[in-house]
Amino acid sequence: MDKKWWKESVVYQIYPSSFMDSNGDGIGDLRGIISKLDYLKTLGADVIWLCPVYESPNDDNGYDISNYQSIMDSFGTMRDWEELLDGLHTRGMKLIMDLVVNHSSDEHHWFVESRKSKDNPYRDYYIWHPGKEGEAPNDWGSFFSGPAWEYDDATGEYYLHMFSKKQPDLNWENPKVRREVYDMMTWWLDKGIDGFRMDVINMISKPPGLPDGADGGTCINGPRVHEFLQEMNREVLSKYDIMTVGETLDVTPEDAALFAGTDRGELSMVFQFELMGIDSGSDGKWWGKPWKLTDFKQIFSKWQTDLEGKAWNSIYLNNHDQPRLVSRFGNDREYRNVSAKMLATLLHTLQGTPYIYQGEEIGMTNVRFKTIDEYRDIETLNMYKEYLEKGRTPEEIMEAIYAKGRDNARTPMQWNGSSPHAGFTTGTPWLAINPNYQDINVEQALADDNSIFHYYRQLIELRKQHEVIVYGRYELINADDEQVYAYTRTLGQEQLLVVLNFYDQPTRFDWTTPEASPILSEKTQAAKLLIVNYDDVPADADVRSMDLRPYEARVYKLS
Repeated sequence: MDKKWWKESVVYQIYPSSFMDSNGDGIGDLRGIISKLDYLKTLGADVIWLCPVYESPNDDNGYDISNYQSIMDSFGTMRDWEELLDGLHTRGMKLIMDLVVNHSSDEHHWFVESRKSKDNPYRDYYIWHPGKEGEAPNDWGSFFSGPAWEYDDATGEYYLHMFSKKQPDLNWENPKVRREVYDMMTWWLDKGIDGFRMDVINMISKPPGLPDGADGGTCINGPRVHEFLQEMNREVLSKYDIMTVGETLDVTPEDAALFAGTDRGELSMVFQFELMGIDSGSDGKWWGKPWKLTDFKQIFSKWQTDLEGKAWNSIYLNNHDQPRLVSRFGNDREYRNVSAKMLATLLHTLQGTPYIYQGEEIGMTNVRFKTIDEYRDIETLNMYKEYLEKGRTPEEIMEAIYAKGRDNARTPMQWNGSSPHAGFTTGTPWLAINPNYQDINVEQALADDNSIFHYYRQLIELRKQHEVIVYGRYELINADDEQVYAYTRTLGQEQLLVVLNFYDQPTRFDWTTPEASPILSEKTQAAKLLIVNYDDVPADADVRSMDLRPYEARVYKLS
């Protein structure tokens, strides 16, 4: 086993503007986070991933950075940030920061200079092109709708922006850009942070010649991306005991083994999005299709087995860009409690580092705002306008937003059920609170021994007690079962059995197939139930065949 602290950790993601507001301006801030550190410690989180808190005009909620070494005023001061870091380290927790270096803000001084003239020293910090016959240089589309090129009157050329037009892409072909990035990373690491989550990091290498290709897909896994990351590792990352996770679009396990392979000298792990596309239709994420458990299992199993011994997995089902997991993959109505626990059981018993997104641990759900005016996400607002122009009805578009909009994850944290804004702020929140906060909140969860929160605590504790959960080999059981997801985890003589009913109907799990017979021995008769997501312990003790209640999850120690 190649043991690492980040393999044994559980990461908790904080979206700062929505976590806790300390000064009543309606925006979450650093001092708000500081006030909740004991809560995070009680949960059992080892690492906090802090979404961007850098200086930014906030066109894309902080992912458009205008100064990488300064804190946004609405979040607080550098002294506040230093107090947060110290507070985490004092409690035995670590901090990783968001690294957003595929692009900057158009208000960053590099770009302000770059657009002044074609011979400005900063011109080549970004990707400029004169265009083609009076049109954009190619047909690339922005991930936030519309073209990926913006014409700039000052010099009569176009600049590339794969996201908002206020997020111009940096030119990684320029060694000066890379040096600036590495120096900035070193500055933060020397301040004591414990690693980076790297935003769309597999897009930093653009293809030479800028060939046509819908939606800039050719920017993903570009020709020099591994060269750049290996250089980053040599120059910066290898000099510190840190964790790094790359957000990598459209990667396969084979790609992931290149980005995060144990002998590659690049990253600790990557986020992959194959599972996040399971319910996307032919027109992309907004116009979806029903997902099947067999496909769900096949995707997870592929990543578990293909990376075994080669690279490390990151395990998640939601984040700041995705809908709430209990609304998407569970049942956020009558079975919210048990289905949220079932999904948590999956996340915390697979091989890989689990990521908890804020509010997930209390079962927060998607939100259904009545009008588009209540939404704040730039991707959502652009999508609404685009599909209205394409002839979709407002009702159709709103249903798509209810299912997949990023603001589902960004509604403020629900701390209590008695305050006007769920205890998040004494002012007017920047984004409205989900109306169900009176029933779903931290105060209620802490007081209830059977809450989702306390179940998460138990799962995290189990992971610390049983090395097999972290390092054990994964093996799928009954791949064709459309209702039950079951698998074993094996490390030496220790073995666990995980059984998950993914639906609201009772079912029966049978583990008596011929391929199971080698591990169906006398040890199964002495199976010990480690955790179950119902209040009462199931009566049946024979793990070879069991009746499962709706969304029931069980974990057994077999040996």
